[in-house]
Amino acid sequence: MGRKFIVGGNWKMNSDKDQIAEIVKNLNSGPLDPNVEVVIGVPSIYVAFVRSILTETIGVAGQNCWKVAKGAFTGEISAEMIKDVGAEWVILGHSERRTIFGEKDELIAEKVAHALEAGLKVIACIGETLEEREAGQTEDVVFRQTKALLPAIDTNWENVVLAYEPVWAIGTGKTASPQQAQDIHASLRSWLTSNTSSEVAENMRIQYGGSVTASNAKELAACPDIDGFLVGGASLKPEFLDICNAQVMC
Repeated sequence: MGRKFIVGGNWKMNSDKDQIAEIVKNLNSGPLDPNVEVVIGVPSIYVAFVRSILTETIGVAGQNCWKVAKGAFTGEISAEMIKDVGAEWVILGHSERRTIFGEKDELIAEKVAHALEAGLKVIACIGETLEEREAGQTEDVVFRQTKALLPAIDTNWENVVLAYEPVWAIGTGKTASPQQAQDIHASLRSWLTSNTSSEVAENMRIQYGGSVTASNAKELAACPDIDGFLVGGASLKPEFLDICNAQVMC
Protein backbone atom coordinates (compact mmCIF):
# COMPACT_ATOMS: atom_id res chain seq x y z
CA MET A 1 0.00 0.00 0.00
CA GLY A 2 3.00 2.30 0.31
CA ARG A 3 3.91 4.79 3.01
CA LYS A 4 1.06 6.91 4.33
CA PHE A 5 1.74 10.62 3.90
CA ILE A 6 2.09 12.38 7.28
CA VAL A 7 1.95 16.12 7.92
CA GLY A 8 2.91 17.57 11.29
CA GLY A 9 2.14 21.10 12.38
CA ASN A 10 4.57 22.47 14.98
CA TRP A 11 3.03 25.51 16.66
CA LYS A 12 6.22 26.11 18.68
CA MET A 13 5.75 28.74 21.43
CA ASN A 14 2.80 30.47 19.79
CA SER A 15 -0.94 31.08 20.24
CA ASP A 16 -3.36 31.57 23.12
CA LYS A 17 -6.69 29.84 23.77
CA ASP A 18 -8.68 32.13 21.51
CA GLN A 19 -6.24 31.70 18.62
CA ILE A 20 -6.07 27.95 19.21
CA ALA A 21 -9.86 27.67 19.12
CA GLU A 22 -9.85 29.39 15.71
CA ILE A 23 -7.07 27.17 14.34
CA VAL A 24 -8.81 24.02 15.57
CA LYS A 25 -12.15 25.15 14.14
CA ASN A 26 -10.48 25.46 10.75
CA LEU A 27 -8.88 22.01 11.06
CA ASN A 28 -12.11 20.38 12.21
CA SER A 29 -14.00 21.91 9.30
CA GLY A 30 -11.51 20.61 6.76
CA PRO A 31 -11.69 19.13 4.30
CA LEU A 32 -8.65 16.95 4.95
CA ASP A 33 -7.47 14.15 2.69
CA PRO A 34 -8.40 10.93 4.56
CA ASN A 35 -5.27 9.29 3.14
CA VAL A 36 -3.02 11.74 5.00
CA GLU A 37 -2.14 11.46 8.68
CA VAL A 38 -2.11 14.84 10.43
CA VAL A 39 -0.45 15.54 13.79
CA ILE A 40 -0.37 18.87 15.63
CA GLY A 41 2.56 19.77 17.92
CA VAL A 42 1.08 21.84 20.75
CA PRO A 43 2.68 23.85 23.59
CA SER A 44 2.55 21.56 26.62
CA ILE A 45 0.22 23.80 28.61
CA TYR A 46 -2.44 23.49 25.89
CA VAL A 47 -2.16 19.78 25.01
CA ALA A 48 -5.23 18.70 27.02
CA PHE A 49 -7.29 21.66 25.76
CA VAL A 50 -6.47 20.94 22.12
CA ARG A 51 -7.15 17.22 22.49
CA SER A 52 -10.57 18.03 24.00
CA ILE A 53 -11.70 20.16 21.03
CA LEU A 54 -9.81 18.65 18.07
CA THR A 55 -11.33 15.92 15.94
CA GLU A 56 -10.06 12.48 16.89
CA THR A 57 -8.82 11.87 13.36
CA ILE A 58 -6.01 14.40 13.94
CA GLY A 59 -3.20 13.45 16.31
CA VAL A 60 -1.76 15.66 19.04
CA ALA A 61 1.94 15.82 19.90
CA GLY A 62 3.97 17.32 22.69
CA GLN A 63 6.84 19.44 21.42
CA ASN A 64 9.43 17.96 23.79
CA CYS A 65 9.75 15.74 26.85
CA TRP A 66 12.35 14.60 29.35
CA LYS A 67 14.11 11.23 29.38
CA VAL A 68 12.61 9.76 32.57
CA ALA A 69 9.10 9.38 33.95
CA LYS A 70 9.31 11.65 37.00
CA GLY A 71 11.65 13.31 39.46
CA ALA A 72 13.29 16.57 40.49
CA PHE A 73 13.46 18.16 37.04
CA THR A 74 11.83 21.55 37.53
CA GLY A 75 10.15 22.87 34.41
CA GLU A 76 10.30 19.61 32.48
CA ILE A 77 7.44 17.35 31.42
CA SER A 78 7.53 13.59 30.93
CA ALA A 79 6.29 11.38 28.13
CA GLU A 80 3.89 9.86 30.65
CA MET A 81 2.39 13.29 31.37
CA ILE A 82 1.96 14.02 27.68
CA LYS A 83 0.22 10.69 27.18
CA ASP A 84 -1.90 11.15 30.33
CA VAL A 85 -3.54 14.30 28.96
CA GLY A 86 -4.39 12.70 25.63
CA ALA A 87 -1.50 13.23 23.23
CA GLU A 88 -0.26 10.33 21.13
CA TRP A 89 2.97 11.79 19.78
CA VAL A 90 6.02 13.82 20.78
CA ILE A 91 8.47 15.81 18.66
CA LEU A 92 12.10 15.22 19.69
CA GLY A 93 15.45 16.52 18.47
CA HIS A 94 14.02 19.61 16.75
CA SER A 95 16.80 21.88 15.52
CA GLU A 96 15.75 24.58 17.99
CA ARG A 97 16.27 22.10 20.82
CA ARG A 98 19.68 21.25 19.39
CA THR A 99 20.88 24.77 18.59
CA ILE A 100 19.22 26.96 21.23
CA PHE A 101 19.12 24.53 24.14
CA GLY A 102 22.26 22.60 23.30
CA GLU A 103 20.73 19.13 23.15
CA LYS A 104 23.18 16.53 21.85
CA ASP A 105 22.59 13.34 19.90
CA GLU A 106 22.98 11.17 23.00
CA LEU A 107 20.36 13.07 25.01
CA ILE A 108 17.90 13.07 22.13
CA ALA A 109 18.35 9.32 21.77
CA GLU A 110 17.66 8.83 25.49
CA LYS A 111 14.47 10.89 25.14
CA VAL A 112 13.37 8.89 22.11
CA ALA A 113 13.96 5.59 23.89
CA HIS A 114 11.93 6.65 26.92
CA ALA A 115 9.08 8.18 24.89
CA LEU A 116 8.68 4.96 22.93
CA GLU A 117 8.82 2.92 26.12
CA ALA A 118 6.08 5.14 27.57
CA GLY A 119 3.84 4.41 24.59
CA LEU A 120 4.18 7.61 22.57
CA LYS A 121 4.95 7.77 18.88
CA VAL A 122 7.91 9.96 17.95
CA ILE A 123 8.72 12.50 15.26
CA ALA A 124 12.54 12.47 15.43
CA CYS A 125 14.18 15.48 13.82
CA ILE A 126 17.54 15.60 12.06
CA GLY A 127 19.23 18.21 9.87
CA GLU A 128 22.32 20.24 9.09
CA THR A 129 23.22 23.90 9.63
CA LEU A 130 24.10 26.26 6.78
CA GLU A 131 27.79 26.02 7.68
CA GLU A 132 27.62 22.23 7.56
CA ARG A 133 25.86 22.26 4.20
CA GLU A 134 28.35 24.71 2.71
CA ALA A 135 31.17 22.51 3.98
CA GLY A 136 29.68 19.52 2.19
CA GLN A 137 28.86 17.76 5.47
CA THR A 138 25.10 17.33 5.06
CA GLU A 139 25.12 13.56 4.74
CA ASP A 140 27.74 13.12 7.47
CA VAL A 141 25.57 15.13 9.89
CA VAL A 142 22.21 13.50 9.18
CA PHE A 143 23.71 10.02 9.14
CA ARG A 144 25.41 10.68 12.49
CA GLN A 145 22.19 12.00 14.01
CA THR A 146 20.21 9.03 12.70
CA LYS A 147 22.84 6.52 13.83
CA ALA A 148 22.49 7.81 17.41
CA LEU A 149 18.79 6.91 17.27
CA LEU A 150 19.22 3.27 16.22
CA PRO A 151 19.71 1.71 19.68
CA ALA A 152 16.97 3.96 21.10
CA ILE A 153 14.44 2.83 18.51
CA ASP A 154 15.61 -0.80 18.49
CA THR A 155 12.73 -2.71 16.85
CA ASN A 156 10.12 0.01 17.35
CA TRP A 157 10.43 1.63 13.93
CA GLU A 158 6.70 1.55 13.18
CA ASN A 159 6.21 4.20 15.88
CA VAL A 160 8.85 6.59 14.56
CA VAL A 161 8.81 9.18 11.79
CA LEU A 162 12.03 10.90 10.73
CA ALA A 163 11.82 14.61 9.96
CA TYR A 164 14.66 15.99 7.85
CA GLU A 165 14.91 19.70 8.61
CA PRO A 166 17.76 21.68 7.11
CA VAL A 167 18.39 24.19 9.91
CA TRP A 168 19.15 26.97 7.43
CA ALA A 169 15.62 26.62 5.98
CA ILE A 170 13.64 26.85 9.24
CA GLY A 171 11.87 30.15 9.72
CA THR A 172 14.06 31.83 7.13
CA GLY A 173 11.77 31.66 4.13
CA LYS A 174 14.47 29.61 2.38
CA THR A 175 13.52 26.14 1.27
CA ALA A 176 15.63 23.32 -0.06
CA SER A 177 14.72 22.81 -3.69
CA PRO A 178 12.59 19.74 -4.32
CA GLN A 179 15.63 18.05 -5.85
CA GLN A 180 17.87 18.94 -2.87
CA ALA A 181 15.27 17.60 -0.46
CA GLN A 182 14.63 14.46 -2.52
CA ASP A 183 18.38 13.73 -2.75
CA ILE A 184 18.83 13.80 1.04
CA HIS A 185 15.67 11.78 1.66
CA ALA A 186 16.85 9.16 -0.85
CA SER A 187 20.31 9.10 0.75
CA LEU A 188 18.74 8.60 4.18
CA ARG A 189 16.64 5.72 2.87
CA SER A 190 19.74 4.13 1.34
CA TRP A 191 21.63 4.59 4.62
CA LEU A 192 18.78 2.93 6.52
CA THR A 193 18.92 -0.01 4.13
CA SER A 194 22.60 -0.49 4.88
CA ASN A 195 22.37 0.13 8.64
CA THR A 196 19.00 -1.39 9.58
CA SER A 197 17.17 -3.42 6.94
CA SER A 198 15.52 -2.99 3.57
CA GLU A 199 12.15 -3.42 5.27
CA VAL A 200 12.78 -0.58 7.73
CA ALA A 201 14.07 1.65 4.94
CA GLU A 202 11.11 0.95 2.70
CA ASN A 203 8.53 1.56 5.42
CA MET A 204 10.18 4.51 7.17
CA ARG A 205 8.30 7.75 6.65
CA ILE A 206 10.65 10.71 6.20
CA GLN A 207 9.13 14.17 6.44
CA TYR A 208 10.64 17.36 5.03
CA GLY A 209 10.65 20.43 7.28
CA GLY A 210 11.90 23.88 6.38
CA SER A 211 9.66 26.79 5.40
CA VAL A 212 7.02 24.57 3.79
CA THR A 213 4.11 26.62 2.48
CA ALA A 214 1.03 26.04 0.35
CA SER A 215 2.95 27.36 -2.66
CA ASN A 216 5.80 24.82 -2.51
CA ALA A 217 4.09 21.84 -0.86
CA LYS A 218 2.70 20.29 -4.05
CA GLU A 219 6.09 20.08 -5.76
CA LEU A 220 7.78 18.73 -2.65
CA ALA A 221 5.01 16.16 -2.11
CA ALA A 222 5.56 14.80 -5.61
CA CYS A 223 9.08 13.63 -4.70
CA PRO A 224 9.11 9.84 -4.27
CA ASP A 225 11.08 9.76 -0.99
CA ILE A 226 9.33 12.70 0.72
CA ASP A 227 6.56 11.20 2.84
CA GLY A 228 5.15 14.36 4.40
CA PHE A 229 6.07 17.62 6.08
CA LEU A 230 6.82 19.06 9.48
CA VAL A 231 5.43 22.57 9.19
CA GLY A 232 6.24 25.51 11.45
CA GLY A 233 4.76 28.97 10.92
CA ALA A 234 2.34 27.95 8.20
CA SER A 235 0.65 25.47 10.56
CA LEU A 236 -0.83 28.47 12.38
CA LYS A 237 -2.52 29.69 9.21
CA PRO A 238 -5.51 28.53 7.14
CA GLU A 239 -3.09 27.47 4.36
CA PHE A 240 -2.09 24.51 6.54
CA LEU A 241 -5.11 22.67 5.14
CA ASP A 242 -3.71 23.13 1.62
CA ILE A 243 -0.35 21.76 2.78
CA CYS A 244 -2.04 18.72 4.32
CA ASN A 245 -3.87 18.13 1.04
CA ALA A 246 -0.79 18.68 -1.17
CA GLN A 247 -0.52 15.04 -2.17
CA VAL A 248 -4.03 15.08 -3.59
CA MET A 249 -3.02 17.93 -5.87
CA CYS A 250 0.04 16.08 -7.27
